Amino acid sequence: MAGDELLILFNYLNCKTMIPNKFDYHRASSVDEAISLMAQHGMDAKLLAGGHSLLPAMKLRLNQPGVLIDIGRLDELRYIKKEGNELVIGAGATHDDIAHSAAARSTFSMLSEAADLIGDVQVRNKGTIGGSLAHADPAADWPAVMLAANAQIELRGPNGARTVAAADFFTGFFMTALEDNEIITAIRIAEPPKGTGSSYQKFMQPASRFAIVGCAAAVTVDGGVCQKVSIGFTGLADGAFRASNVEAALTGKKPTEENIAAAAQLAGEGVMPMSDHFASEEYRLHLARVYAARALTAAVR
Repeated sequence: MAGDELLILFNYLNCKTMIPNKFDYHRASSVDEAISLMAQHGMDAKLLAGGHSLLPAMKLRLNQPGVLIDIGRLDELRYIKKEGNELVIGAGATHDDIAHSAAARSTFSMLSEAADLIGDVQVRNKGTIGGSLAHADPAADWPAVMLAANAQIELRGPNGARTVAAADFFTGFFMTALEDNEIITAIRIAEPPKGTGSSYQKFMQPASRFAIVGCAAAVTVDGGVCQKVSIGFTGLADGAFRASNVEAALTGKKPTEENIAAAAQLAGEGVMPMSDHFASEEYRLHLARVYAARALTAAVR
């Protein structure tokens, strides 16, 4: 085949893969209607919120749903409020909503910090926290933050509502505890004790701003000693995880530079790091230790 013919064939195939397959579109007027539509269409249906993960996959035909159920305009899912001693974030809250929320920042500053580091302006304005958690990209920011905040994730389906701890929600590579017929409706985060600071730090891909390695840390200091330490990582492995060894190494100790550095050196132990064209396994481990130290230092300040 001649060079020109190869080029024509390549362009044809490239164009074909940028066009989604045919699908039906439904705009749900409520969460209950969305759940009903999901039950009606089964595995052929996908939920659409911000669409930043689903639509590119559809254009590449990596995902070919026959039905799209739009929940992106449901006001009942878009809110951020305090209820008693808890911060409650609706699954439809955008990254920008959280970045500018005084309630979120006053609960854990890492919530607003992480939101402000996600993607670009368009992504932050349309992308939702619920969509990000459901997609569970191993390089996404929210999973690490939810782990460090000990968040509770509320789900609803045809069999009713249930709550899953963030520690049990993320189960593997793009995998969660969310059932096919369920919707994330809200995230609940308990008010931390006095003396708690938090921070989210990441080394990002310059174009997508996904985390090559990201670390969320929450530290409670009382009497000059770290009483509670929570650390979540993203980008390092095939899914977000709690670094319990780093937490244990700093708990009960003074938050000195030396103690933080020693604890941070344990980051990534017992974990199989990812390796790609952005960073090798060795470099990701190095980044994990550097950014654990930075997040912990910022949190205790």
